[in-house]
This record gives sequence, C-alpha cells and structure tokens, in this order.
Amino acid sequence: MNTIITSKIVLTMLIPMVTGVLVMFSGKKPNLRDSWSTLGAILTFASVLQFLPTILDGTQLQYTLFELYPGITVKLNLDGLGVVFALVASFLWILASLYCVGYMRGLNEHAQTRFYVCYAVSVGAAMGAAFAGNLFTLYLFYEIVSIFTYPLVMHHQDEEGYAGAKKYIVYLMFTSKAFLLPAMVIIYVLAGTLDFQTAGIAQGIFPAEADRFVVGIAYLLCLFGFAKSGIMPLHNWLPDAMVAPTPVSALLHAVVVVKVGVFSTCRVMLSIFGTNILHETGLGIFTAYFVSVTILTASIIALTKTNLKARLAYSTVSQLSYIILGVAMLTPNSITGGLIHIANHAFAKITLFFAAGCIFVASGKKDIGEMGGLGYRMPFTLIAFAVASLGMIGAPPVGGFVTKWYLALGTMDIHNWILLCVLLASSLLNAGYFVPIFLQAFFGKPLPEDEGVTGSLENKPLIMFMVVPLVITATLSVLVGIYPDLFLNLINLMVKS
Repeated sequence: MNTIITSKIVLTMLIPMVTGVLVMFSGKKPNLRDSWSTLGAILTFASVLQFLPTILDGTQLQYTLFELYPGITVKLNLDGLGVVFALVASFLWILASLYCVGYMRGLNEHAQTRFYVCYAVSVGAAMGAAFAGNLFTLYLFYEIVSIFTYPLVMHHQDEEGYAGAKKYIVYLMFTSKAFLLPAMVIIYVLAGTLDFQTAGIAQGIFPAEADRFVVGIAYLLCLFGFAKSGIMPLHNWLPDAMVAPTPVSALLHAVVVVKVGVFSTCRVMLSIFGTNILHETGLGIFTAYFVSVTILTASIIALTKTNLKARLAYSTVSQLSYIILGVAMLTPNSITGGLIHIANHAFAKITLFFAAGCIFVASGKKDIGEMGGLGYRMPFTLIAFAVASLGMIGAPPVGGFVTKWYLALGTMDIHNWILLCVLLASSLLNAGYFVPIFLQAFFGKPLPEDEGVTGSLENKPLIMFMVVPLVITATLSVLVGIYPDLFLNLINLMVKS
C-alpha cells in the first residue's frame, strides 16, 4: 500500500477522533459543538468515498503500521467488505448528528458534550475495525467501541441506566477477554500469524497440517467472543441497553456496535478460517442452524413486547443473525445476501429507531398501544416507519428484499429446505410484530385524552431536525432495494476472489 493511501486511511480513522476533541473544547457553545459533530461526519464520509475507485478497480491493499512481536502487528487492510461497512457507518453518522440536535435539545438532555464526544470516538473506532488488516488490530478497535459506548448507555445516570450499562460492559468485555484472547493465542500458535487472508475467502490462514479439532475450538471461541453480534444466549445486554437515549439505540443497533460485532464475525469466518475449513469441519452448517434458533426465538419474543424500543431491540437480535446465517451457508449467493444485509439492515433499523425517538419526543409515547391515531399527527414519521418495516420483513422494493432473495438462493444452492423454512417463518414473524404497529398508528383508537386532538406534531423546528433524517434513511432503504449494485459490486470483489 503506498504512503498516500495509507495516510488517507489513517486520516479517515482520525477525523472522528479529532472531532471528539473539538466537541469537548466547544462544550460551552452548543451551536459550535453540534456543528463540529456534523462537519466531522461529513468529512469522514467524504474520506471513505475516495477509496471507492481504488477498490472497484479490484485493488486490495494492506500496510503494517508497526510490529509488536513477530506475527503480531497493527495492520491496515483496504477491501470491499471494509469499505461497505465504513461507507454505511460514516454516512449514517451524518444523519444521526442532525437527528441528535433535535432529540437532545428537544428533551433538554444533560451531559450533551460527553454524549457527542463518545459518539464521535465510537464511530472512529468503527472506522478502525473496518480497515483492520489482522485479528489483533480488529480486536483493539472492537474494544475501543465497547469502552466509549459504555458512557452512552449509562447516559441518564439513574438506577436503570447504570444497571443496563453494567450488563452491557460486563457481557462485552468478559466475552472478549475470556473467548477472543484465547482464540487469538490458538490461531497464532497454529498459523504463526493473525493477518487476514487476502488471496480469497476459500483458503483461510491455517496450514494443511493444523489440527482440525483445535481449529474448531478457536472458531467457537471467536463466534462467542464477538458478543456484539447478539447471538443467543449472549444477547441479553442488547435489550437492556435500550435505557440509553434513542440516538444511542440507533448507534447500537444500526450503525456501530452490533455492526462491529457481525462485521468482525464475518471477517474472521472468511479471512481467518475460510470457507474450505468451515465446510470440511461442518462448522459452517452448524453455525447456520445455531443462529437460526436466534432468528426465530428473538422474533417470537419481539411479538410479546409492547414497548416500541424493546420490540425493535429483539428485532435487531433476530436480524443480525441473518448476516451470519448467510456467511455460514458458504455459497456465493448466501454470503452476498448476508454481507449486503450489513447495509440493508442499517438503513432500515436506524429509520425505525429514529421514528421511535421522534414519537417519544413529540408525543411522549413509548408503548405501541398508546399510538392509536398518531399516524395522522405524525404522517412522515409513521410512513417512514412503515417503509423501514417492509425492509425488515423483506418485501420489495425495500433493501431487505435483496437480502432475503440472496439468502433464499443460498438455501437452494445447498438444497437445505430447513433453512429456507427458517427464512419464510422469520419473515412471517417479522410481519407479525411490525404490521400491527403502523396499523395501530393509522387505524387504532386514540387514548381518551387524545380523542379530538388534532394538529401536526412534526412542524416544530427541533422535531423537523429528527423527521428529515428519518425520511432520508427510509428513502435510502428503498433506493438500496431498487439499485443495490454499488454494495453488490463491492461485496462480489471479496466473494468471487
């Protein structure tokens, strides 16, 4: 990797970090502070965009920043999968920064400067994970994400906030130390390196003589070590983290935290172990069946939740496993479906959480049963929610349809009707817990205190700061369904290599 490209990648990771510093020193000037956040997001996205021509030309580059020990380095990697993740995270940060202005000021939240600092650094760490060139570098940035999102989860600093944040950090830090560190030791001993395989996704980094039983142990440690991916039973931190402000929930569930988890899991599956070993040992199909339990169970639990954010949280637990399911089926179609869901899920889920936050700020309502008739007072918000819901269900023309189309093709490639039934059943369950929400909003009976109350709740300036971003993300959910070529081309560079 030449010096210029290396400098650009480092700059991309540093922009959010510098943004956090500028925000911190501008805390007494709210307008300037919030402007720094938005400007940092725009510059980060622009910095990622400049890599597109290089990557689309089929170039894949690696560069070692420094070596800690032979075979253990801090290394950068530039490829299609990393750029997909970085593009999505950096772009959605722009919209989230605008949304946060309306939400945080609309509720007059405390500690807003701390909030924006941690938000920016978390995105910077996500950029580092996207461009990690080996497992050690990925682990470092994975941990930074955990540390800097902890203050966001406990933002309200009440009993509920501290309890949710405690579970959050214990789950994520314990699993990374107890599982990932031993896994890295095993991988290093077996392979002599932690560098990702860049020659393709089939081979992996293990020599032919490596003990397959020990390789399997390392794989399982990695699978459960990346607890941010929300695989059951290591998912309980995720619903409890809903005590955080809604912009944090959007960050957790759509942009950074869980996406770092599934991105890391997929990166290790494809660039450390490789499809050949996963097929040969049966670990691929085992993983597919294992995450299928999460897909169905989390969807069933979501049906029982009446709190809107809680229902969305369990939806996230379910939807994340689609990504891992696709990779675990080990076919080009399924891997494409899994990886493109990183983008499709992000656009739809951030819309859903943005809408939930907008509803709360504008009306004070959190429970689905309280939202009768709300659709007529917040039409843009609830229509955007409906569009994003269709994406989660997998209905055309929203992006989620592309995901499920490729996943279904993957099940047919391996002639597995059980996994095809899982996809069909989960789609029905998705419809079961999403459709009643917007039916209630438009056709449900208002609460007694809301009867006869009219007038838009979306025309206040601070509320508009929230409505505009969620309408944009809903629109993008449709556009990536109609025109998924950019993400497909980037993913195919890896899948077909």
